Amino acid sequence: MKLKSYITVKDILQRKHFEMIEVIAGKEGLNRLVKWVHVVEVTNIRNLLNGNELILSTGVAWKEKKEYFISVIEQLIDSSAAGLCIEIGTYTSSIPPEIIDVANEHKFPIILFHREVPFVEITQDIHSLLINHQYQMIADLEKYSQTLSKKLLTIDHYNEILKYIQHYLQVQVIIVFKNKDIQFIPNVLDQERKKLLQLVEKNENNQHLTANSYSIASIPIHLLGSNYAQLIITSNERSLTEFDQLILDRTATALAQLILRDLYVEEKSRAEEVEWLSRWLEGDQTEDDIHEYLAYQSSTIKPKGANVCICRLEIFQNFSNIDLTYLKLFYKSIFEQQGFTLFAIERKNSIIFIILNERNVSSWKKRMKEAIQRLKNSNPSMIDQHPMPFIGIGKYVTDLVNINRSYETALETIRIQERLSNSSDFYFYDDLHIYRLISLINRHLDLNEIVLEYLEPIIDYDKKYNGKLMQTLKTYLSCNGSKQETAKRLFIVRQTLYHRIQKLEKLLGEDFMNPEKRIAIEVMILSYEFLQSSKKLKHAEHEAY
Repeated sequence: MKLKSYITVKDILQRKHFEMIEVIAGKEGLNRLVKWVHVVEVTNIRNLLNGNELILSTGVAWKEKKEYFISVIEQLIDSSAAGLCIEIGTYTSSIPPEIIDVANEHKFPIILFHREVPFVEITQDIHSLLINHQYQMIADLEKYSQTLSKKLLTIDHYNEILKYIQHYLQVQVIIVFKNKDIQFIPNVLDQERKKLLQLVEKNENNQHLTANSYSIASIPIHLLGSNYAQLIITSNERSLTEFDQLILDRTATALAQLILRDLYVEEKSRAEEVEWLSRWLEGDQTEDDIHEYLAYQSSTIKPKGANVCICRLEIFQNFSNIDLTYLKLFYKSIFEQQGFTLFAIERKNSIIFIILNERNVSSWKKRMKEAIQRLKNSNPSMIDQHPMPFIGIGKYVTDLVNINRSYETALETIRIQERLSNSSDFYFYDDLHIYRLISLINRHLDLNEIVLEYLEPIIDYDKKYNGKLMQTLKTYLSCNGSKQETAKRLFIVRQTLYHRIQKLEKLLGEDFMNPEKRIAIEVMILSYEFLQSSKKLKHAEHEAY
């Protein structure tokens, strides 16, 4: 059985030579720790004590001088002595009531020997006890450390270590993590929890503190150069000792090792999962591999198709790991309610979701639009301070081995979105239509040259005269050549419109409304806007750089 980690005045009173004693004051302080024993027969003792000494005296120094006696008691109390044992008869016959009142007020024990006792034998006995106790505590500490080392090989959660130190020391254990998560071992009621948290806050910059009858000791748990958590023990039944602090130190070291191991395993597992999902996105996983992976994740996943959604965050570095984790959970929650299962990985400045559809194929797009609308309407708090992320959704594929095609088209959707002023209207690759063609032409041909072939006269005219021919042309085409509707949309009179149309006919040719040429011009207008947005994007990136 483990030896107690401390010796109290009450323990000393059970020793030899303490049979005929009387505790006349400070009975509530009998649990004070005893670290040494001194025989004191002088009145000026303040500088002779270090704290927790049990004092033996005949009282000769203050014989018949009450003021000296009171001064000695006050010095003992101020020096945190454990108690005072007085031999009655030789020099002291009684204890003044004032002395008893002061001792009771400070819970300072005063013990009377009612017969002559050998102080030398008492000090030898208690010093031997204390020294043997120190040796035994060293052995207990080593045994505790060995037990912790064995536990590290078998336990799965740090709670087992917290329970072990709590049971070993019989104290309240508190661990405060960097993310403000707090655990109590054993758990306590709300009122007691608040009281303990207030004491912990006061003890924030101290390793050891005694306040409001509570003794508190704490130690930081350092991981990878940062303060990961604070381990705290507290007791309102006894003062914590150096042994308690040593046990706390050993426990903190074990916790750091266990948590670091768990973080490593978690990171390795996450890295392996990211690598697997990345290979899936690149088209390097077989059908059997995919089904095996999904079965391992959940036996209930029965996908009827899938696509990829890319969520690109403009200021990715402003999001903490906690924010990104919350964002992924938030997206998963929203999409799961619409019948989708999500797998997420982070890549550069984006979160990439592989979205598996588990409901009717014909409704996947409708349900996904509803999910996106919910995302917009209930933006997470960490996004409130930033622009809404670009969301690009690739082609829907019924064969999961073709998820790379959806990924490529989701990337293309994001690329196009970044070049469109009304990007929020286009989340799906399937809805980009003509912009897909424009993007394709831009990658393989000189799109600017083709645009100028059709629209250069209009562009030059607007620059030279600050005109509005491009706006007029675009509106006129969108109104299918209706002059009345065009004038109405442009808020101009018909005569002004007629004048502009004449100018358009002169610059583009009178046949610009012929079907084939009209289609080409409409495509070139969209291409011109696409290119203009690209220039603005490059300029913004350059400015940011």
